[in-house]
Amino acid sequence: MNRASTQLLRASLVVVWLATAVVSVWELHGQSRELLAGLPAAWTEGNTSWLPTAIILAGAATDAVLGLWLALRPGRKAYGAALLVMLAMTLLATALHPAWWLHPFGPLTKNLPIAAILWVLLQDTTTSPPKP
Repeated sequence: MNRASTQLLRASLVVVWLATAVVSVWELHGQSRELLAGLPAAWTEGNTSWLPTAIILAGAATDAVLGLWLALRPGRKAYGAALLVMLAMTLLATALHPAWWLHPFGPLTKNLPIAAILWVLLQDTTTSPPKP
């Protein structure tokens, strides 16, 4: 893969992860909460009412770290970590809201091309910066 293609793919992933982090916090009491509507009531009421906020903020922090890692220190470790985190978040979202696979805006189906991009970058030996 040529350098320009690699940079374009990486930049698109950086935007996705950083934008997701910002929007997750921006929508902390809106759409982000809706993502967690499938959590058991025992996790969202009483002494554990703080848990949804903690989950959202942890997810946003993870997204921000991945976005910054991909932007500042791209390489096989960053791509592998992003792929694993994306798979874990997809599995969690699927468990909470399986119907989102059928959503017209594709909140889960968008992860398929993201996984493909990460897999291609992970396999491409030119995506890691040269060692000094």
